[in-house]
Amino acid sequence: MVTRLENTPVLAGGAVPKHAQLRSILLERVETSLAPHAAIPPERKLMTKYGVSRSTVREAIRQLVEEGVLYRIQGKGTFVAGERVQSDLHLASFTEDMRRRGLVPATVVMASTLIEAPLEVRAALGLKVGATVHQVDRLRLAGGIPMAFERGYYAAALLPGLGDQDLTRSLYATFATEYGLRIDHAEQTAWAESADAVLAGPLGIDVGVPLLVFRRTSSAGSTPVEYVTSWYRGDRYQIHMILDLNHDL
Repeated sequence: MVTRLENTPVLAGGAVPKHAQLRSILLERVETSLAPHAAIPPERKLMTKYGVSRSTVREAIRQLVEEGVLYRIQGKGTFVAGERVQSDLHLASFTEDMRRRGLVPATVVMASTLIEAPLEVRAALGLKVGATVHQVDRLRLAGGIPMAFERGYYAAALLPGLGDQDLTRSLYATFATEYGLRIDHAEQTAWAESADAVLAGPLGIDVGVPLLVFRRTSSAGSTPVEYVTSWYRGDRYQIHMILDLNHDL
């Protein structure tokens, strides 16, 4: 039992590795006494309390992070994961999606630049060679916790002055109110990949942590408006689908 181990702090060697013993102790704490998003004790305190090495502590924590029990924020520490946000596959902005789930959405604009459209973007948005697009990088938060990093491309000719708009609000709402473009159709592809250093920093996770990636081309009527890739934290987000033989696939 965890209580016995905590009353005898120094972990004993034997058939069960020390990192596995410490993992069990931390898991029991998460399940019984630590609230979601509460910080666990720092590495040095765990080393001292249980008489183990830093590598033992890090291995125990690493396993719990991989299992989605804990999550790290660089420079701040390791915290207890809350429940993953579940999203049904439907056409909605991030802002609408989070509000529907009772979470407070927030957006940090990381960059907004006007560039010549790359080939892939031209193909998705139906643009000619030399066309310019707004490239907008945004960090999306839910309940104050980083949830996703997104990079979107928007045709400058279709959305003049987009860079001067409030890019922290729902872009779908901006398209509708400022440009008369209501997003009513999208095609989306999803896959998994590991966080690199560029994504790990703003998302507050370690390099190599699993991410869910969504690439979407959104349209208003027959007009492509948005080509966006979103990288969601795998420990904070999941999707839900209903598969039914009575519906066309």
